[in-house]
Amino acid sequence: MGFEMNFEVKDKVVLVTGANRGIGKVILEEALKRGASKVYAAVRNTDSADDLVNEHGDRVVPVRVDLEDPASITSAAKVATDVDLVINNAGVLKVKNALDDDAIEALQFEMNVNVYGLIRMVQAFAPVLKANGGGAIAQLNSVASVKTFGDLTTYCASKSASYSVTQGLRETLRDQGTQVVSVHPGPIATDMGKKRWLRRHRRLAGIGRHGNL
Repeated sequence: MGFEMNFEVKDKVVLVTGANRGIGKVILEEALKRGASKVYAAVRNTDSADDLVNEHGDRVVPVRVDLEDPASITSAAKVATDVDLVINNAGVLKVKNALDDDAIEALQFEMNVNVYGLIRMVQAFAPVLKANGGGAIAQLNSVASVKTFGDLTTYCASKSASYSVTQGLRETLRDQGTQVVSVHPGPIATDMGKKRWLRRHRRLAGIGRHGNL
């Protein structure tokens, strides 16, 4: 599920958060395959993108982005002034239900990254996209934003909030010509997805082998 999006990546400049591994790395590589002129690998530690630079050359530009650090995001927006497409893929997950002693702490952590991090990103990059003609934003929200699993209650709550923000952004940014898409994959065998609950949740969600929590 999500919003229909009509955006041609060829010859565009893309920024991907969490681009050094998992889904983010695949998104970066796919953008390059589809003809993106440059991809900013937005990662917490720019050294973690060295392999991507070695493989793809100057088409990959590492830039520091920590969704918990607003200053890193505003600094990145000053570097990536030519970006056309922002893909906010980075996120965090805690395996917590609402009765766990540390459920509130887990939710605060997940909200700070998964929701406040999204808001920080769009506040910094929406003006950049506007200046470059509108562009697009894609937010990785996952099936957990519309389906709650008991032992992932706090994570699902954060993703539900992120989905709500994404829908609001779609309306808010329409007038500046920025397309906004919400992405809702199911479980994928990434580092985040390789948990004991992966198979069980895939079955409960009624989804296949591909996707991302």
